[in-house]
Amino acid sequence: MMTGPFQRRHGSVIGQQLSRREGGIMFRKKAVIFISALLLTFSTHLFLPLTSLGISPFEIFDSSTLSKVVKRNKLIVGMEVGFFPFEYADTQGKALGFDVDLASLAAKELGVEIEIKDMEWSGLIPALQGGKVDMIISSMTRTLDRAKTVTFTQPYFETGLCALISKKRASDLTEVGQLNETGRVLAVKLGTTGDLITGKLFPKASVNRYKEESACVMEVAAGRADAFIYDQISVLKHQKENPATTFAIAKPFTYEPYAIAIRSGDFDFLTWLNLFLETIKADGRYKQLRTKYFSEID
Repeated sequence: MMTGPFQRRHGSVIGQQLSRREGGIMFRKKAVIFISALLLTFSTHLFLPLTSLGISPFEIFDSSTLSKVVKRNKLIVGMEVGFFPFEYADTQGKALGFDVDLASLAAKELGVEIEIKDMEWSGLIPALQGGKVDMIISSMTRTLDRAKTVTFTQPYFETGLCALISKKRASDLTEVGQLNETGRVLAVKLGTTGDLITGKLFPKASVNRYKEESACVMEVAAGRADAFIYDQISVLKHQKENPATTFAIAKPFTYEPYAIAIRSGDFDFLTWLNLFLETIKADGRYKQLRTKYFSEID
């Protein structure tokens, strides 16, 4: 057996190396134990609300709108039937339009009947929150403010706000920015995005609010208002109907994504509706609907 200084020197080096190696192994073991304990604590806290309340994932789904619609065998849809060509009524009062067809297609995919509830625009979100309708599909723009009280799907239609201009009051107008002047009068429909943005974009102008779209058009055509701020498709339609008294600034100056609104937190129904929209866009049925109603702008 080797003895002397060599053994003492090299023996101590080898011992140190083994000691460091064993220490590294112990450190890694402790790290694994610590991380495992941390993950266990996180997962426990994550699921604690459900387990403490005794609520299972099945019970959450069972209380969702999706489950209730299937059990009821009926999808109840809220909309304001008066916004051509998205939702309007024929001579017999039957609801027609792009949104109506889209809602009917959703009901067909669910395998249920459909019921359209026509109501004033301002009453749509309260009706949804109160459980009187299952969803809103009424050319509603998803905004951060509305998203505080309802949950929105992905957009199913994208447009923007434009301006119907009075020839009598504002014949010199060439761009929307000129509406932000003292003495200008704007007509907007109550509760629409046109109503919501006027204070931000046109703070110097006076704003008159009306419940009916037709009243806003009349104010502009009669020369009592400089402009009616509304969506592109409707502005173009109203200008064609009133060519002698109005003209349009038809280039959108805002982004308006229309989406389906459901009750806040109903993620089972949200997932199904988003998948529904993705499916009909992929298989061509959505394109057929657009061609049916919007061939002039596509």
